[in-house]
Amino acid sequence: MHLDLTERVVVVTGAGRGIGRTLAHRFAGEGAHVVALDRAFEDPGEPGVRQTACDVTDPDSVRRAVEATVAEFGTIDVLVNNAGVNVDGRVADLTWERFRQCLDVNVGGVFLVSQAVAEVVKPRRRGRILNAASFAAIVPSVGSAAYAASKAAVVQFTRVLASELGPYDITVNAYAPGMVPTAMNGFADLPADQADELLDTLSLRRWGRADDIADLLVFLASDAAGYITGTLLDVSGGKLATQIPSRARR
Repeated sequence: MHLDLTERVVVVTGAGRGIGRTLAHRFAGEGAHVVALDRAFEDPGEPGVRQTACDVTDPDSVRRAVEATVAEFGTIDVLVNNAGVNVDGRVADLTWERFRQCLDVNVGGVFLVSQAVAEVVKPRRRGRILNAASFAAIVPSVGSAAYAASKAAVVQFTRVLASELGPYDITVNAYAPGMVPTAMNGFADLPADQADELLDTLSLRRWGRADDIADLLVFLASDAAGYITGTLLDVSGGKLATQIPSRARR
């Protein structure tokens, strides 16, 4: 199967580092014109990726970024709502400010950018919107109330938007990464015993890679995925596919 994204215009939020940066570079490698959005960038980036400063929680900043993209490339074909923050803490210890920050970025950002991009793609009657959820939206962890709630909201938002944009032949899907080591989650720096405990929850006993996520999103962005919409795709290596996956390795 040839997934041709040549000349497609792809916007990736939160693309200054981590998974978002990998996604931006992967789409560029597939021949797409890529606009990477983030509040700040650590370096000038690579060919094929246009970096644009944008705060996804600020409606004016989002509007300017979308307008600049359309002015330069004429349209937007794919939106990847990757931007997100992780706020840990038990409910009793969370402040309202931290809880609200998590929802503002993880849910508000998806809403604002999706809303702006939808107005661009609806007249063309084609497009893809891909929203980063999390395995936490499927099975949350103790101490993840803010993060899990935000990602569960993204899933339901995705389903509603998929139906609202369905008449325009625009698909909207969410994806749920599992344990991909990033600077935000610190998985790569865990002590060996804690890492083993987490890895034992996976059917495929290895950390996820950003490229695993990119493989899925390239497919979902392509014409081959034109009849997939309103769903959550789990990219977690079979995390908790069974109650104790590690039994298969004993």
